[in-house]
Parts: sequence; structure tokens; C-alpha cells
Amino acid sequence: MSSVQPCGVSDDDRRPPVNDLLEIAQRGLALKPKRLPSWLFYDERGSALFDEICEQPEYYLTRCEIALMDAHAQRIADILGSEVRLVEYGSGNARKTRMLLEHLHSPVAYVPVEISSEPLRQSVERLTKEFPRLPMQPLCADFSKPLRLPIPPRAPRRTVVYFPGSTIGNFENREAAVLLRKMRNEMGDAGGILIGVDLKKDPAVIEAAYNDRAGVTAEFTLNMLARLNREIGSNFELSAFAHRAHYNPMAGRIETHIVSRREQQVKIGRVNVAFREDEAMQVEYSCKYSLADFAALAARAGLAVQQVWTDPEQMFSLQYLVRASALTR
Repeated sequence: MSSVQPCGVSDDDRRPPVNDLLEIAQRGLALKPKRLPSWLFYDERGSALFDEICEQPEYYLTRCEIALMDAHAQRIADILGSEVRLVEYGSGNARKTRMLLEHLHSPVAYVPVEISSEPLRQSVERLTKEFPRLPMQPLCADFSKPLRLPIPPRAPRRTVVYFPGSTIGNFENREAAVLLRKMRNEMGDAGGILIGVDLKKDPAVIEAAYNDRAGVTAEFTLNMLARLNREIGSNFELSAFAHRAHYNPMAGRIETHIVSRREQQVKIGRVNVAFREDEAMQVEYSCKYSLADFAALAARAGLAVQQVWTDPEQMFSLQYLVRASALTR
């Protein structure tokens, strides 16, 4: 089990220790091809940049998901039922969550799970003002690792894991199935998963969302290198690297890389890492699904899709999953 404990609003920053981060960077940059984990995006600056990405005209995902929540939050709350404990993975600024909380019937607690402590602290402060009677139990943690959920103030009828934003797409199929299985364990027998799932569509529309004209996504991607410079003292020259995001139709995913503009060496601790000109290191996948694709993925985790909400153009979906055995009874 994870040793992560619930953190109060006043807790200090829970970054990985510098030695761990150094080891993670050295290990990832020794691979062929080089890779860095996408959670490195989300320091305080990265979280702020991601919020900016969500405002860009090309980034349809947030707009579609907010519109779906606006149209269907009441119906979703009815399906979830009363006395729910809502556990949100990667809560960020919790904008969509607010829309759901407004409609939930006598919720038992809200448990936002967020790796970046400052955005977590800020969102909990905001939500506490809006929902003063709702117990907030924030958890500073990496949701992909085993979680020890805080003890709820009273017994919930159902635990629902809320995973918005199509973040499930950042995991390759095998990893995504493992994560869904973990959620199934955390939600218990009577629980459910409310999840945002981005759908396959015109590749040009998808690519534009990850290559906005204002360059915010590029700045967000390269902030990963700035973070390593700040936290482990590496010497990445940001202007010597570029953001590249391309849709791979065979794999059904956006593949985001940081590309070296020239031959160069970067110091990572005591290790010098060589980059060739145009060498790419992989930093994120964003998988897109058909409804059938996602139903098959859910089935691999012992889950079944009970309900799907999509926009008229079928750009994006909200899906409610339950244990497969619960649907076949």
C-alpha cells in the first residue's frame, strides 16, 4: 500500500525527493528511444499552463466535456444516487467537478487526488467556500499508484471514481486496463467510475488541439525541461529543443515528443546525456477511442459501460462504468 496520507490545505509541497527525480530523469534518458514520464508536466507552472491550454480555441476537449456536464449533470447525479463518496483522480482546478457537486444528492465526501499540491490547495479552498457542508478530504498523491483513501465521515452507499479530461488516454492500453482495474478495486462492489473519453475523429482536428497557434502547448511541454533544471540542476537549454505532437492513425493516438534542434549534450547530475540533431524523446501519448474500443478496454478490467453521453458531433464522451457482474445480474 502507498504510505501517502491525506494532506490538509496547509500542507507543504509533496514533490518527489530530488534524488528520486534525478534517478527518474537519468533512467528515462538512458532508454532508446529516450522517454520522460508525463507526470513531470504538472508542477505549479505546468498546471497553470495546462489551464491555459484548456482555453485555447483548438482545444475542443474541455469545451465538449463542460457542455456535456452542463447538459447531463442532473441525470448523472440521479444515476449515481444519494450518499456518494466522490473520489476524483487528477482533480486540477476541479471546474467540471463543481458542476457535478451542485447536483449530487447528499454526498458523503469529496476526495480530490492530485499530484501537484498547490493547485490542490487552491481548488479545495474554492470548493469549501461553495460547498461548506461537504466534507473535503484532499489527497496529495499520484493516482496511478496504490492509494489509501481517507476514512469517510459516514458510510457512503457508493464510492464513485471520477476521472475527467480523457486522462485515461495518457496510458497505453495495457497500463490503462491496469489503472481501470485499480479503480474497480477502490470503488468496491457497489461503486462506479465516471470517466471522460476522447473519441476518434478527423486527425486534423485532433492534431490542432495539441499544436495550438498561440504556442501554449509547446511552452507546457518544454516546461518539463525547465522543471528538471529548477529541481535537479540539469542544464537543458530550452531554445535548443522543440515540441512536436503528431497523430498516429494506426495506433489511434497523439504522440508528443521533445525534439533536439541540434547535436548537444545535457548534464543530468553527474551524467552527460548526448542528443543527436532531430532526436526525439517521448513524453506523452494521448489515445483516442471509438465507443467499441473503450467498451473492450473496460471489459479487460472487469467493467461494463452502463451509460454513455456524447455531444451531437461525437467528439467526446462521458461514460459510466460499473462492475461487469453488476450489469449482468
